[in-house]
Amino acid sequence: MADPPTTPTPVPVRTSAFRQPGEGSSVLISVVTIALLLLLWYGVTAMGWIKPLFLPKPATVLQQFVEYVTGTANDKPLWDHFVASMLRVFAAFFLAVATAVPVGIAMGMNRVARGIFDPPIEFYRPLPPLSYLPLIIIWFGIDELPKVLLIYLACFAPLALAARSGMKTASQEQIHAAYSLGATYGQVIWHVILPSALPEILVGMRIAIGFGWTTLVAAEMVAANVGLGQMVLNASNFLRTDIVVMGIIVIGVVAYLFDLLMRWVERRVVPWKGRM
Repeated sequence: MADPPTTPTPVPVRTSAFRQPGEGSSVLISVVTIALLLLLWYGVTAMGWIKPLFLPKPATVLQQFVEYVTGTANDKPLWDHFVASMLRVFAAFFLAVATAVPVGIAMGMNRVARGIFDPPIEFYRPLPPLSYLPLIIIWFGIDELPKVLLIYLACFAPLALAARSGMKTASQEQIHAAYSLGATYGQVIWHVILPSALPEILVGMRIAIGFGWTTLVAAEMVAANVGLGQMVLNASNFLRTDIVVMGIIVIGVVAYLFDLLMRWVERRVVPWKGRM
C-alpha cells in the first residue's frame, strides 16, 4: 500500500535579506564624493590650470570665510548676512506653507477651487523670478516686502501642486471603509485623505525651500544692503571670486542642512512612507 502523500513543509523566507532598490545608507558614499571634489578643486588650483580669477584656491576661500566670521572683512560680518537671508527665506516659506497647502487641498477636493487657482498657478510657475521682479518692484517698492514676496511666489507653486497631488493618493477602499464606519465627509478628509497626502506635502516642502534659496539672490537684488545674496552680488561686481565662492558654499550648505532636517521630519511624521 502506497504511503499517503505528505504536504511539504514550507521553507521560511528570510525577507530581511532582500532590499528594495535604493535602500541602505549612502552616507559613506556622499562623504567620499565630497572629499574627491575637494581634492580635485585643490589639485586643479594648485597646478595652476585655472586662474584664481575664475576659481580661487580652497585656502583663499577658507580665509575669506574666517574673516567674515570674525568680522575682520571689509564688509558686514557673515552673521548679519546670514540672519537677514534666513529671515527672508523662512518668512516666505512658512507663509507659503500656511497658504499654499490649503489651496492645494482645496484644488484636490473641489473642482471650483481647481478651476479658480489652477490657471494662475500654472501660468506663473514656469516663469523665472527675474522676469517678474521689475513688476514687483514697481508695485511694492524696494523695502523688505518685494524680497519676501518674490521668494514666497517661488515657494507657493510647488507646495500647492504637491498638496493637490497628495489629495489623490488615498485609495477608494480606505475612503469607502471610513464611510461604512459612519465617518462624515470632514472626518474622511481629516483622518483618511490628509494622512495619505502628508508624504506628498512634505516632499513639496523640501522642493519649495529649495526654490526659496534659489530665488534668494534674485530677491536680494532689490536694493538690499545685507544678505548672503547681496554679499555674493556685491563681490561679483568687484571680481572677488573668493567671496563669491564662499557665499555660494554657505548658501548651499545651509540649504542642504535644512533638506536633511526635512528628511528627518519625514521619517518621524510619515514612517510608513515607502512601506505600504
